[in-house]
Amino acid sequence: MCLAIPGKVKKIFNDHTAEIEIGGIVKNASLDLIPQVAVGDYVLLHAGFAIQVIDQKKALEIFRAWEGKVN
Repeated sequence: MCLAIPGKVKKIFNDHTAEIEIGGIVKNASLDLIPQVAVGDYVLLHAGFAIQVIDQKKALEIFRAWEGKVN
């Protein structure tokens, strides 16, 4: 089993990496697996790679669950 964390793409660099914000923390990740990503998209991150684009509603739902604010 793996754990993927949602984050928001803040900047994209020419080397197929991006600056991604995860709960106020900014990390760099590879975009090699999803080159169609754009600034503002939410992605799932695993082991330094963005592995899937997800919609904002799903990302925010995951953040709320981590904070214990699930309906």
